[in-house]
Amino acid sequence: MLIRNQFEVAQTADKVWRFFDDVPRVAACLPGAELTEDLGGERYKGRVSVRMGPVSLRFGGTATITERDDAAQRIVVDAAGSEEKGRGEASMTITATLVRSGSGTRVDVDQDLQISGAAAQYGRGMIADVTSVLMRDFAVNLQNGIARAERGEDPAARHAAPARGFRIGLQAALMALRRVFRRFFLPYPSTPA
Repeated sequence: MLIRNQFEVAQTADKVWRFFDDVPRVAACLPGAELTEDLGGERYKGRVSVRMGPVSLRFGGTATITERDDAAQRIVVDAAGSEEKGRGEASMTITATLVRSGSGTRVDVDQDLQISGAAAQYGRGMIADVTSVLMRDFAVNLQNGIARAERGEDPAARHAAPARGFRIGLQAALMALRRVFRRFFLPYPSTPA
């Protein structure tokens, strides 16, 4: 399934791109992500933990930067892993492109996600909503990480909070309710008789 998100960062595209050069700093911004080993050659080993309602999932795997285009400020990452308790597998190709937007930067993120097992039971809508919530948290953490780096602090010193179920589930449920509300309660355009 293809999931598209975008978010704004109140920093120049060049600053955001330089921050993207340091994979451990970027990984520290993603809720629930933990980089465990640099395998060299733009390959990394890590874990991602997400709790959605009663299900807690922890995937371990690898991520490889397959493309880094400095001129277009575009990066492509292939990631794959399996749930540590054997409850499924996931693979994803993530493409992030930076676009200048006023005095800041818009980050366009495309995620081509293939998932099986326990997480797949939630369906496309819920997975897309959870991903949107995680991307908003990532944007805030990215902004704060860049600000800490500018102040000379270690940008990875304060790690992102783990991705926890109740808050993410609540926000995703509210997003789903808004979609239902728009679908059923907004007036339809009138058609000529």
